[in-house]
Amino acid sequence: MDLGLEGKTALVMAASKGLGKAAAMALSAEGCTVVLGARNAATLKQTAEDIRETTGNAVYYQPTDVGVKEQIEALAALAEEKAGGADILVTNAGGPPVRTFEESTDDEWQQWYNITFMSVVRAVQAVLPAMKRKKSGRIINITSSSVKAPIESLVYSNALRLAVVGLAKTLSRELGPYGITVHNVAPGYHLTEGLERIIVNKMKEGRSREEVLEMWSRSIPVGRIGRPEDLAYLIAFLAGSRASYLSGTTIQVDGGLYGGVM
Repeated sequence: MDLGLEGKTALVMAASKGLGKAAAMALSAEGCTVVLGARNAATLKQTAEDIRETTGNAVYYQPTDVGVKEQIEALAALAEEKAGGADILVTNAGGPPVRTFEESTDDEWQQWYNITFMSVVRAVQAVLPAMKRKKSGRIINITSSSVKAPIESLVYSNALRLAVVGLAKTLSRELGPYGITVHNVAPGYHLTEGLERIIVNKMKEGRSREEVLEMWSRSIPVGRIGRPEDLAYLIAFLAGSRASYLSGTTIQVDGGLYGGVM
């Protein structure tokens, strides 16, 4: 299926590894020029080289801390300078730490509000002029399955990612007349560094890493932990022309783990 992504420009945040890297790779493979941001300059450079070598398409990158407004704006400016502005925005950020409510602190609430929620607000603000000018755009937020069902000891994620969902639904209504669609993708258990943090927390209870993974795999209807590519393929579809009548959705990618009907 031709997704209609040839020649489009995709800006992907927190793109040097894990879900962000997989999303950038999938979009590049479909013909996009990708513009990548992440904090670690060395890892980001290697990721850009990996994508360029794999797909043969143009890749631009710039070290970007998603918690800093000016750096997000600079990344959007790079997309404008090198590739005519973003057609697709994939927001992403490192996940908050493992905490219960009583372990949370005021400073950490402020920190993760800035990273988890305000990074999305600022990224949309930064790319919106280009999308409105083009009368077309795709905004896709990588959130978490915690927006469907809270996850134990992830109080920041459980609370703050829901704000992203509310923002996205609002944006889908406000920006639809400009040809801009907005979605959230909600990954469950995927083999990423974020999952490793949860595994380490479980290991403190006396379980081995293998026991934790086996326990989770048994609980997932399809019988396995997700790969970053499993999420990336959905992102590529939502970014393409075949998804032009979809907007305002929150789609979990969790192997069927979520038990609700909506």
